[in-house]
Amino acid sequence: PDSFFSRYIFIDRDPSLFTPILNFLRTKELFPRSINVHLLMHEAEFYGITPLVRKLQLCDELDRSSCGNVLFNGYLPPPGRQIYSRFDFTSRAGKPFFVKGILSKGGFTFPHTCHFLPSDTAQLADPGMVRIICGHHNWIAVAYAQFVVCYRVKESTGWQQVFTSPRLDWVIDRVALNAKVMGGSLGDNDKMVAVASGTEIILWTICPDGNGNEIGVFSLNVPVEALFFVANQLIATSHTGKVGVWNAVTKHWQNQDVVPINSYDTAGSFLILGCNNGSIYYIDVQKFPLRMKDNDLLVTELYRDPTEDAITALSVYLTPKTSDSGNWIEIAYGTSSGTVRVIVQHPETVGSGPQLFQTFSVHRSPVTKIMLSEKHLISVCADNNHVRTWTVTRFRGMISTQPGSTPLTSFKILSLEDIDGHGGCAAGTEIGPYGERDDQQVFIQRVVPDTDKLYVRLSSNGKRVCEVRSVDGTSITSFMVHECEGSSRIGSRPRRYLFSGHANGSIQMWDLTTAMEIAGKVDIRALGGPTEEELLELLDQCDLALTRTPDMSPAASFTHSSSTPRASTSRYTSHHWHLLHITSYSGHKMNTRHPPNAGRFKYWRITTSTSSAMLRGGKLAWLYNVRIIFAFVNKNS
Repeated sequence: PDSFFSRYIFIDRDPSLFTPILNFLRTKELFPRSINVHLLMHEAEFYGITPLVRKLQLCDELDRSSCGNVLFNGYLPPPGRQIYSRFDFTSRAGKPFFVKGILSKGGFTFPHTCHFLPSDTAQLADPGMVRIICGHHNWIAVAYAQFVVCYRVKESTGWQQVFTSPRLDWVIDRVALNAKVMGGSLGDNDKMVAVASGTEIILWTICPDGNGNEIGVFSLNVPVEALFFVANQLIATSHTGKVGVWNAVTKHWQNQDVVPINSYDTAGSFLILGCNNGSIYYIDVQKFPLRMKDNDLLVTELYRDPTEDAITALSVYLTPKTSDSGNWIEIAYGTSSGTVRVIVQHPETVGSGPQLFQTFSVHRSPVTKIMLSEKHLISVCADNNHVRTWTVTRFRGMISTQPGSTPLTSFKILSLEDIDGHGGCAAGTEIGPYGERDDQQVFIQRVVPDTDKLYVRLSSNGKRVCEVRSVDGTSITSFMVHECEGSSRIGSRPRRYLFSGHANGSIQMWDLTTAMEIAGKVDIRALGGPTEEELLELLDQCDLALTRTPDMSPAASFTHSSSTPRASTSRYTSHHWHLLHITSYSGHKMNTRHPPNAGRFKYWRITTSTSSAMLRGGKLAWLYNVRIIFAFVNKNS
């Protein structure tokens, strides 16, 4: 230390932060003044001043708790039970488990129900990160890499683990849940859960006692890119033009070839498909109509885009049915050219098809998401999730041209993705919008893959409702907003929750109903997505060379339309290089390529390589992703 202060001159790159550090080294006292504690702690960690780091950590954690804030609603630990393969039919540790099957003329057939009797010596499966969360009524299904877990909530008992699937031999890419099968088509088994990976789909029913009965394994013959229920029917789609339907009444699975599919939506019992040829088709899956000549599904063309651009996003809004006006269907869709259109179906003109109502040409990139709600029209394009919103005027519940839709706001939902998949899968990190169409909807923004923070923003104007941070510091790998039914008490109403899945397999829950109420009482005009300071803080631990910004939406129904997503490394690298050019040298603005007194050094140029910036009489340390460059210069040189 003595030789440090006597023989070398320290060139300070950030005097405002180094002043309290130097004062601490001299006096052992800390006067942070107006300095950001987090930034000061970061600097102290860089210099390795452990006593200062510990003090600052204590200050930084004063407003943090392992119990979260007022919005934190619950924590589900990683599932801690034995997970067996669905194909493992041998006894374990001398304890048999039982398999229910069907006897046929050829002997014992493939089992449809597997009941496992875990042994005491079985290994607990490491659940790994949460890949996907989906919800229906008071149930949620949580998909891990090779198994799925279902939870149910009751007012008296809270959240309980009800069903855990056997371990599968492939990684789960999609999951669908139906917590209320209508019509008694499955007997007492009124819950269904399905998972998909690659071309295969497996479907279970869940008994009241929590046991799962495997209905079957189905194949779409092409990769499954969307999996969901329409009423009691399980639907699987692929961009190649394949639609698979499992009918709960006939217990029949059928594949259907249609035009290549770019987007889809549902309305009642109808499946609406947006296709590559510019047409919108529909299938009534409830009636499961089949053509007499070839027994194929009856697929009907509903509308064709005037320019025949690919339909890349769809949203269907059903107005309340009345005895006077019947049912007025409104469809908003986006195209590959960036056009947004609204078409309407009048009750009195059902035979003539929908009529074009409005057209907006405000996007220059393909539209990846669209939402038509009671009060707003929201569209998202492929340019870093650029959002445009309009207010919608209605008369007696039906969209009106007087005064018509008016522009409301424009903003972006920046969300970087992880190339190697360690940050979760695309199906589990959709930005939204989430919420009922007659209520305020929200976007969920995860800026970088390896983060413990989410931003909740209003979909109508982009304003920040709240931000949530993992209570245990683990990275968030998936998220979903779901509204759970209220209790049977008078005056009780459903509550909206944000579910976040984490890298350690846990689930954390956040009360968005309370967040919306709080946001409605305070001025949130200045709040939106992350500020520049917050964004830079999030990027501190992110290697941008391994991060991409996708060309297209991460939605499964549209990723096929793009080529390999372009990397944005050059964009962010140039941004960082620009930051390097405006940093200070001894407290003054300077150009890092030509620092003052450069003639005293054996100096060629500063690059990202330390070997190209060495001194003859001292040392120069170059840190690419750090704001500080420090040098030890010998006075005698």
